[in-house]
Amino acid sequence: MKGILSAVLLVSISTPAPAVLVAKKPEQQLARVTVYWASGGKGSDRYTRRHKCATGLRLRSGHCAVDPKRIPYGSSVILPDGTSLAAVDTGTAVRNRKAARVLGKTSTERNAIVIDRFFETKRQALAWANSHPHFIPIRVVTPAKKGVSPTVQPIQPLRPVVKAPAVIAQNSAGPRGALQLPKIH
Repeated sequence: MKGILSAVLLVSISTPAPAVLVAKKPEQQLARVTVYWASGGKGSDRYTRRHKCATGLRLRSGHCAVDPKRIPYGSSVILPDGTSLAAVDTGTAVRNRKAARVLGKTSTERNAIVIDRFFETKRQALAWANSHPHFIPIRVVTPAKKGVSPTVQPIQPLRPVVKAPAVIAQNSAGPRGALQLPKIH
């Protein structure tokens, strides 16, 4: 009995504890924050005027455009004043980082990412842009997927599964209706 207890104790001491995933505090990075708006003019295109964005959501205040290769859609972009923006849109100027490359005075500023913050009106957008610096440090919080560890990728099916919809028609069978298959000619 004494040998079994000492063997169990020895095994439990030598076995490493299970790894616990700890969320890292998001690192700060420098960003050139630009603005765009829905009320027309040079700050918007036809999709923005209709409040459409790249992810299919309706644009509203608190949304921003990002380069999805650098910041994934659904992430939260946190500004220094504590404002959180949802990354839901993208654009050519954001992806090619023209605003940072042209306006940046140092190599750090020229290599900064570009975030385009959405506003409803031109007045709101220009008021915010004039009261904040061009380059600001931001934090990015990416959404955590449930049940998926950071190192394991979900398995994708080899081909999509398509189910044929059933056609329900009302007939003399009663108020519940009957199941009918489509006619093939």
